[in-house]
Amino acid sequence: MSKRFTVTVPDSVFEDLEVLADAQGRPTANLAAFLIEIGIKESKERGEFPEKTNTSKAKKAKEDG
Repeated sequence: MSKRFTVTVPDSVFEDLEVLADAQGRPTANLAAFLIEIGIKESKERGEFPEKTNTSKAKKAKEDG
């Protein structure tokens, strides 16, 4: 399952994202999602990513709701 959220970036970053997405023939949002995924993967590989805990926002929301 996929989740949606809003990201605000500087105009220059968005313009670069649009140029790259157009060059790759894909939607800007699709490229942004891919780049976020790659960034998370690289952070995990470098050991910068904290381990998951049982107190995630999603789990807490389910418990409260």
